[in-house]
Amino acid sequence: MTMLEITLTKGLVGKPATQRKVVEALGLTKYGSTVKRSKSATICGMVNKIHHLVTVKEYAAGDKEATKKAVKKTTVHKEK
Repeated sequence: MTMLEITLTKGLVGKPATQRKVVEALGLTKYGSTVKRSKSATICGMVNKIHHLVTVKEYAAGDKEATKKAVKKTTVHKEK
């Protein structure tokens, strides 16, 4: 299973309410906070909506921290 580590790297001041709600729904509380979520269509859609505010690292659930594949500020696509 693929996991996503999502970090809020931009502030929410002046951002639309819809983007603030997506950030809150992901569980990000303040600038610099990080959450780990399993990669699913729902989570990928949420990340795509706020891709300019977050940094995403993608890795396999069993991989160690050192072997993370960084996907920085890009669109997360659903696996085929």
